[in-house]
Amino acid sequence: MGAKTPKQFLTLGGLPLLVHSLRVLEAADAVTAIVLAVPRAEMDYCRHEIVSVYTFKKVRAVVEGGEERQDSVGRGLDAVGAEADIVLVHDAVRPFLTTDMVARVIAAADKHGAAIVAIPKRDTVKRVGADGLIDETVDRKPLWSAQTPQAARRALLQEAHRKARQDGFRGTDEAQLIERMGHRVAIVEGSTENIKVTRPEDLMIAEAILAGRQKG
Repeated sequence: MGAKTPKQFLTLGGLPLLVHSLRVLEAADAVTAIVLAVPRAEMDYCRHEIVSVYTFKKVRAVVEGGEERQDSVGRGLDAVGAEADIVLVHDAVRPFLTTDMVARVIAAADKHGAAIVAIPKRDTVKRVGADGLIDETVDRKPLWSAQTPQAARRALLQEAHRKARQDGFRGTDEAQLIERMGHRVAIVEGSTENIKVTRPEDLMIAEAILAGRQKG
C-alpha cells in the first residue's frame, strides 16, 4: 500500500480493517474462538489496541505470523485447540465478509471436509503466450475467483500443511494444499463486495462499499 502501517491496521470508516473482520467473526454463532497471526512487531499493539480496546472476547491467542500466508496459517493452526473440529481461515484485509458467508462455508466444510468462498468469473479470460499475444479465449463458465473465508476439518488442514512442509510446496491458499492431497473442495458463492484491500485504490473502493452499506 506504500505505507508503513501494516495493511490490516489501515483505517476504513475510522476503524482498522482488522476490526471490521473481527466484528463479523465475533458475531458469528458458529465461531467459538479466534486466533490472530500478526507480525512480531505488531503483536503487543494487536493485543492492547485491537483486542482489548474493542473487547473481542472470542480472541484466544495472538501468535507471530510467518513470512508468507502459508507460514502464518500454519502457526495459527498450532494454536488451535484440540476441541476445534472445523477451522476457518480468513484474510484480515477482507473486511466485508458476512455472518451468512461464515455459516455457509462452515456448513459446507462440515459436509464435504473443506470449502471456500468464491465468486464465478465474470470477465472474459484470455490465455496469453510468452510473446504477449493471445493464444486462446478460455471458457469462463467453470472458473471461479477464490476469496476467504476458507474452512476445513482441522485434521485435514493440519495434514495438508504437514505434507506441504514435507514436500517443500508453497500454495496460494488453503484449498490448494488440500486439493494436492486428492481431496475435493466445495465452493460457496461469495460476494463481489468481499474485496481484498491490498492497494490504495482498493481502500477507496472499500470506503464506497462501506458508505453504501451504512446508507442502506
